[in-house]
Amino acid sequence: MMGIQPKRSHMVSIALTAATVMLGAGGGAYADTSRPLTVVELFTSQGCSSCPPANANLIELSKRPGILALSFGVTYWDRLGWKDIFAKPEYTDRQEVYETPLGRDGPFTPQMVVNGRADVVGNRISEVDQLIKTQGTLSAPRLDLKSHSLTIGEGKAPGGNADIWLVTYNDQTVNVPVRSGENSGHTLPHKNVVHSLTKVGSWSGKPQTVTFPATKPGLRTAVLIQTPNGGPILAAATE
Repeated sequence: MMGIQPKRSHMVSIALTAATVMLGAGGGAYADTSRPLTVVELFTSQGCSSCPPANANLIELSKRPGILALSFGVTYWDRLGWKDIFAKPEYTDRQEVYETPLGRDGPFTPQMVVNGRADVVGNRISEVDQLIKTQGTLSAPRLDLKSHSLTIGEGKAPGGNADIWLVTYNDQTVNVPVRSGENSGHTLPHKNVVHSLTKVGSWSGKPQTVTFPATKPGLRTAVLIQTPNGGPILAAATE
């Protein structure tokens, strides 16, 4: 099943109080620069029969160097008889915000978005590979991600600002037995499942450091510097 969903009015409020933003001094150099990454976001649902091949594709992509593959569970197929155990409204919101810039009428699964710039049906691996090839890697601004902080170098923020997103995810393979709905009776493997997505500040183009709480044990941290309102991702890093 692959379907189009109508736009939802629900928008999740994202608090900025979890992070402290501090301006860096001057335009000094930073010790570390993240290796260039290509960001691949999969919007998926355990209630969609078209999604297991896309999940498998994301698992394979996660093994490739230079690719940050993230799996976001969406909520709109929960009504079909199985509630996705990883889905959250804020992930559905993120997908919906992408649809207008990408020229889509509405969200669908499985959708893969590459670098926030272009999308493809996630179970078509040849098309996914081609999109990754054409979109390339992200390397500016420079990012230095540590356990509790992110340092952003100087650069250009289109429109004067970009959002700073903090992502936590599980890089282990998790097998989920589905007992009802379109995938009933199947055990679905997942990897790089997103556990939280938080906007922790904005970047104006000047050197800046953001601090944030420690990630829960067993999870990894990634950051995305992204043009607002579902625009292109400018840079990304992961621990």
